[in-house]
Amino acid sequence: MLHLDYRDARPIYEQVKDGLRKLMVTGAIREGEKLPSVRALASSLAINPNTIQRAYEALEAEGYAYSVPGKGSFAAPRTGVDEQRRKQLLGRLDELVRELSYLGLDADGVCRHICEQGGNES
Repeated sequence: MLHLDYRDARPIYEQVKDGLRKLMVTGAIREGEKLPSVRALASSLAINPNTIQRAYEALEAEGYAYSVPGKGSFAAPRTGVDEQRRKQLLGRLDELVRELSYLGLDADGVCRHICEQGGNES
């Protein structure tokens, strides 16, 4: 499910958060699906449960997950992702487009690539 790289400079909780976010974005974890319990995921990754709890809290703050007291954490609907995260991602996209343009890829090429990756879905 998730892979941790102990040579990665990012904190472990960020690796867990990013790994779970990727699973949600790719559809491996579907909207409304229950995420593994904090203890179960901590046990399977052999890390402290507080680290998993911190990752889940970060996912909630970004709108990718929500929790139900006594039930656990769940993957949030796409509409739950906050505007700040959208702006952050669009800023990263702007940087990439500028670099791709510098490397000779025109706007049509960028648009074509986005459409091929499923970016034309509503």
